[in-house]
Amino acid sequence: MKVVALVPAAGRGVRLGAGMPKALVPVAGESLLVRAVRGLLDSGRVHHVVVAAPADQVEVVRRELAGFDPGSVHVVPGGADRTQSVRLALADVDRVAPGADVVLVHDAARAFTPPEMIADVVDAVLGGAPAVIPVLPVADTIKQVDPGGAVTATVDRSLLRTVQTPQGFRPDVLRAAYDAAGDAATDDAGLVERAGGEVRTVPGHPRALKITTAFDLAVAESVLAAEPIGEPR
Repeated sequence: MKVVALVPAAGRGVRLGAGMPKALVPVAGESLLVRAVRGLLDSGRVHHVVVAAPADQVEVVRRELAGFDPGSVHVVPGGADRTQSVRLALADVDRVAPGADVVLVHDAARAFTPPEMIADVVDAVLGGAPAVIPVLPVADTIKQVDPGGAVTATVDRSLLRTVQTPQGFRPDVLRAAYDAAGDAATDDAGLVERAGGEVRTVPGHPRALKITTAFDLAVAESVLAAEPIGEPR
């Protein structure tokens, strides 16, 4: 059984306003990227991690990840957007792990994802699911509005879920979805859906929030970084 995790980390993090690639932003002395990669490996399910770095900072990212086994963590140049970065990292899977059974796609910005949640995603794919996403119930009331901002309906939130990462796939399913993709996408499972594939769910976790804004970073600094994220299985 071989599991490879792809980490698209070429984003510039404009909304975060840190003046550096978001994946390299430190939280309590460690970058989001280091924390995300460690969480993947600590799951006890992931054997290789392929990081898609900003094309002009590949060596910077390699130095950032120098504390990991170079046989397990690999860095490739990323693309202009997330979809291109995932595509480039996916192209490296056959080199680092021929015959991989599961491919994960994980956001470096979800650096505090518990390892046990990662293991649940992998186990669901190994159990027969072609594509798996971790989800949480929607807590807020959801309104549908018209172009002028007037409310037209209150949406039944009981069937809605917010989606997290890592998302897990059989390699052939993810490759087929990317082969069919003609534009950028922020959700890999959405590409599988668009191609007519089945996507199943497992429970997500509040700690797997995405660090996008300065407020998110402050929450991570004050709360998440000080808490243990669980023991590897």
